[in-house]
Amino acid sequence: TATSLLLKRTQMPSRPKPPPENDIDESFLKGSGPGGQKINKTNSAVQLIHKPTGIVVKSQATRSREQNRKIARDLLATRLDDLANGDESRSAIVGGNKKRRADSAAKKSRRKYRKLEEEK
Repeated sequence: TATSLLLKRTQMPSRPKPPPENDIDESFLKGSGPGGQKINKTNSAVQLIHKPTGIVVKSQATRSREQNRKIARDLLATRLDDLANGDESRSAIVGGNKKRRADSAAKKSRRKYRKLEEEK
């Protein structure tokens, strides 16, 4: 029902905040892979190391250093949230919801084809 969906939506934890700057060691690296010569020549890939936990995150999703910095910080915040909260973290809840939805779709598909087989 709509009310139960609304209740589930309100229980979703907020997006995790990135850790303070003094807990992060940031370095810029040359990228690799697709993107042409430009990605291989410039230091646009960002690597973040969270000093207290030792978690390392690298981002080279775009050719822009600033965008990669933001993406890496978001990724680090998500990893720290997973570490701190486990099954209660935002990504675990979102993953569980996606899995439930996919399982439901697969069950519906099996039901549909079983019904078609019975009609033959």
